[in-house]
Amino acid sequence: MNIFVGNIAYNTTEDQIRNLFEQFGEVSSVKMINDRDTGRFRGFGFVEMSDEEGQTAISALNETEQYGRQLQVNEAKERTERPQRERRNFRN
Repeated sequence: MNIFVGNIAYNTTEDQIRNLFEQFGEVSSVKMINDRDTGRFRGFGFVEMSDEEGQTAISALNETEQYGRQLQVNEAKERTERPQRERRNFRN
């Protein structure tokens, strides 16, 4: 199961998220999302766990305060394709 974890404090580490979720079972992976341009952490990430353990973690951690922020934890939705944005050149 792929779990979305949002509203993570910007100074939180991948190890802290892994440790938080390992209370509920084996964590396959943790991926913290960084901004493409700046490389700075964007405040959300994804955790991979088995379905049963993942559901338990979601129930236990959603809307709890961790590292100074109220986490949003739910099953990740499949990413949908977004239409390509039109690029405009405003130079004369």
